[in-house]
Amino acid sequence: MATAENFELQTTKHDVSSILFSADRDYLARNNGDQVKGDSVSGKTIGLYFSASWCGPCRGFTPKLVEVYNELLQLNKFEIVFVSWDEDKESFDAYFSKMPWFAVPFSDSETRDQLNTLFTVSGIPTLVLLDESGKVLTTEGREVIEEYEAEGFPFTSEHIAKLKEQNEEAKKNQSLKSLLVSQSRDYVITADGKTVPVAELEGKTVGLYFLLTTFNACLAFNPKLIEVYKSLKEQGEKFEIVVVPLDDDEPSFKEEFERLPLFSLPVKDKSCKKLIRYFELNSLPTVVIIGPDGKTLHSNAADAIEEHGINAYPFTPEKFAELEEIEKAKREAQTLESILVSEDSDFVIGKDGIKIPVSDLVGKSVLLYFSAHWCPPYRAFLPLLIKVYQEIKEQGKALEVVFISSDRDQASFDEFFSTMPWLALPFGDKRKQSLSRLFKVRRIPMVIAIGPTGKTVSTDARDLIMCHGAEAFPFTDERVKEIEASLEKLADSWPKKVNLELHEHELALTKRRFFNCDGCGEEGRVWSYYCEDCDFDLHPECALGDDSKGTEGVVKGKEAVDEDKPAGEGWTCDGDVTPPKFDFIRADGGERRRKKLIVVYI
Repeated sequence: MATAENFELQTTKHDVSSILFSADRDYLARNNGDQVKGDSVSGKTIGLYFSASWCGPCRGFTPKLVEVYNELLQLNKFEIVFVSWDEDKESFDAYFSKMPWFAVPFSDSETRDQLNTLFTVSGIPTLVLLDESGKVLTTEGREVIEEYEAEGFPFTSEHIAKLKEQNEEAKKNQSLKSLLVSQSRDYVITADGKTVPVAELEGKTVGLYFLLTTFNACLAFNPKLIEVYKSLKEQGEKFEIVVVPLDDDEPSFKEEFERLPLFSLPVKDKSCKKLIRYFELNSLPTVVIIGPDGKTLHSNAADAIEEHGINAYPFTPEKFAELEEIEKAKREAQTLESILVSEDSDFVIGKDGIKIPVSDLVGKSVLLYFSAHWCPPYRAFLPLLIKVYQEIKEQGKALEVVFISSDRDQASFDEFFSTMPWLALPFGDKRKQSLSRLFKVRRIPMVIAIGPTGKTVSTDARDLIMCHGAEAFPFTDERVKEIEASLEKLADSWPKKVNLELHEHELALTKRRFFNCDGCGEEGRVWSYYCEDCDFDLHPECALGDDSKGTEGVVKGKEAVDEDKPAGEGWTCDGDVTPPKFDFIRADGGERRRKKLIVVYI
């Protein structure tokens, strides 16, 4: 959102020498100890990189920035200056050793603090881009680099607008060649190293399979994809698959690719990154379907391939409408036994491995709890789930929880399950895969609520529990509407806006799913007095004091906070999908969640 403050920043010219140097220092540092004079950055586009070694998102972004910097190095028109948020010289040195650019010396904390203040840096990683005259091009250089990489240079608004226009034009005129052919390559490759002209694939339906060979979900998907591919080829269908490799390690990719009877782009080919951006890749596995005319038929057919096999072909809108009708009929006919019973597996387990027939759970509300011992967010969520479970049971309501594990071995499963007061699927049970497909489990912890009739009542029960605790039972839409109505009524008597000494700007009463209160430091939910410009939150109780009647237990989420949680841990990690991640660390050490999902792979 453009603010007056941001506008002022981006229309101000800075004397680069005066902001980077001090009366006692007329140089910048290199990681080998060399001192570099000011003329090394004079007349160049400059990136001020606010970052720290302790910040996970920074460590993830720095290699991308290094790659872009090295690519632009030959132009001699771009420099980066590291402005450290590290807490000691040793950490600074270790982190700076991985950077090929300059830095404000760690010893000059005064200049670093002044730069933070000058550019209102409230979180890291932040990349402020200045043009050759010292004018701020953008304070969101990280997003520009993520989106456009070296192509974004010289990072002016006019150039970025031109790139956006070109992207839109490319989408209008999309063809298989425009997607897969580059200036240096007009072919795809086979596992035995042969090249096949992209022209030979034109006129066919083509699946672009984004593959990371170190990613469990992709490895689990490969056999089904190969089965569908071979079946369609045997039927004489004009269908091909081109792998878009996401691996950095070529030997690892080749080892897996040899098992796949598919085409591929070369590892680290620039088109791979272009396609990631072009199709806005945000989950794996992903199979983008390109029709015979070169236009996109479907942005991700992976679930349909997994669930329906060759019956998903030819992946047209009409076929997906047909599949949706089939899915709708399945949902309407769903029972607890239809999703939890498979062949001779008609039980869940309790403590000591005691088998409990699924039929014993029929007629109850059942929560399917997808989680894993290795996933840090469970430390915050599991105690809350146990508390809510016990409260609901004490009220005499019919509820059960079934743990569905993504643990990597039996010992981890046993240790984790021993902390839970409910039931589980046995470790390694095949039903886990079918349930994950059915409910499209892309991250953990995840909680699915099944009603007494066996129908799904919520795929977002985790958020309901975190927001409303035991009050969320039985997790239906009707119950959520009742809660929301009561919360609206609760805030009727509160002022819509307040001005407080705690914050320089006016705070507006705002609905916020989750936040960290900048007053007391505790997590909050539902209602906040909020400054959007500064991402500043206050609980109503902290903002209004004695005038905030009825806020206790509604807007303060103490039970959802793990006090031992390390800074930077995320609330979600994708079991076999993505690890925990925050992509932005706030100046106060809290975590700021971005709305855009950024997926990290391990």
